[in-house]
Amino acid sequence: MDIESLKNYAFAKKGVTHDFPFGDDVVVLRVLGKIFALIPLDVSPRVNLKCDPAVLPGYHMNKTHWNTILLDDSIPDDEILEMLDHSYNQVVKGLPKKDGAVLQTE
Repeated sequence: MDIESLKNYAFAKKGVTHDFPFGDDVVVLRVLGKIFALIPLDVSPRVNLKCDPAVLPGYHMNKTHWNTILLDDSIPDDEILEMLDHSYNQVVKGLPKKDGAVLQTE
C-alpha cells in the first residue's frame, strides 16, 4: 500500500481533515478534530493507527492504543484499510453524541 492510496481512502470518510501540527514531515488525519492516524513522510512508508492488532508499538505514541504499521507490502492492503477503519471507528466512538450525530447526517 502506498501513502497516497491510504490518504485518499481516509479522506473519503465523513468528517476527515488533515493538518501538520508536528511539522511538514507528519500528516495528521483527524475526524472532527480527533486524531486517528499519523503518517510520517520522512521515513520508510508507515502509518500510526489507533488499533488493537499488535504490529509494532506506535513510535512516539501511547503503546497501549497505537501501533505503527509498515507499508512495505508485508500486510495485505485490505487488512491495512481494515485497521484504518478500526482506528477511525474507535475515535468516532469516543466522540460526544452530538458530534457522532453530525457524522451520521453528512
